[in-house]
Amino acid sequence: MATQLAEPAAATSDAAASDIVIETRSLTKIYRDFWGRQKVRALSALDLQVRRGEIFGLLGPNGSGKSTTIKLLLGLLFPTSGQALVFGKDATEVTKNERVGYLPEESYLYRFLNAEETLDFYGRLFDMPASVRKQRTDELIELVGLGWARRRQLREYSKGMTRRIGLAQALINDPELLLLDEPTSGLDPIGTREMKDLIKKLRDQGKTILMSSHLLPDVQDVCDRIAILHQGELKELGRVDELLTVQDVAQFRVRGLTKEAEEEIRAVIARHGGELIGEVDHPTLSLEELFLNIVRDSEARPGRRPSAS
Repeated sequence: MATQLAEPAAATSDAAASDIVIETRSLTKIYRDFWGRQKVRALSALDLQVRRGEIFGLLGPNGSGKSTTIKLLLGLLFPTSGQALVFGKDATEVTKNERVGYLPEESYLYRFLNAEETLDFYGRLFDMPASVRKQRTDELIELVGLGWARRRQLREYSKGMTRRIGLAQALINDPELLLLDEPTSGLDPIGTREMKDLIKKLRDQGKTILMSSHLLPDVQDVCDRIAILHQGELKELGRVDELLTVQDVAQFRVRGLTKEAEEEIRAVIARHGGELIGEVDHPTLSLEELFLNIVRDSEARPGRRPSAS
């Protein structure tokens, strides 16, 4: 009987492990000068997990370690210490990149190719058959809304159009994991809204997305969980809705009360014939308020670490 009871527990453990797409363990990156002396500690003992099917946001000011983290996950940089795992493999294992799509902060694309030629070129890098390349190219151009400009050279594209074709390029291999570095950078309000809707659509299709940004409304709109970095250190980690909820304050919404009754507490609402709309809940901060509070606290109390979430 003991053996039979142990098996489901092991299965549960394996299932939980398979649900972790990205894991970092005390991940640290130090840049050194020519003489080997420490120049910049870009990342310090980062511990986090990204779960399958979620949009996870890396949030922080410029120089906080966001792009360094993404490059470590891609294997473009080697950690000074600690470990980065992607799909359970060390991030330096290049074979895992077949399952990963990457949109850098600046898309380095061939300006004299058009959208069709660009996606066909990247499809060739993945050894995709011609028929599959053609199908993926057509699907992705429509997905990012560039059907009307599919044969225009990229040098004629606006910044917003370039970001869209960059995202299509990141999706050419139909990746399970997307790493997006400042995906809404340079976009106008309409382009930003469309990019955020597209990111959520990709999540709904089952993809796992890690995005970095310093644009707080973008992160608040699309991310399920966030990690806030400051000066290379993890300062906060958790679900967006939970982090923004002010737990020690309750708010009520009522209808139909007189002015005098509005000054009373819950017990008086029923006596005055008022209507309590919904349940009692907690007011929320904006992500901007939370972020600024954490950065200021970090500067006042360096070395503070977040509680596990």
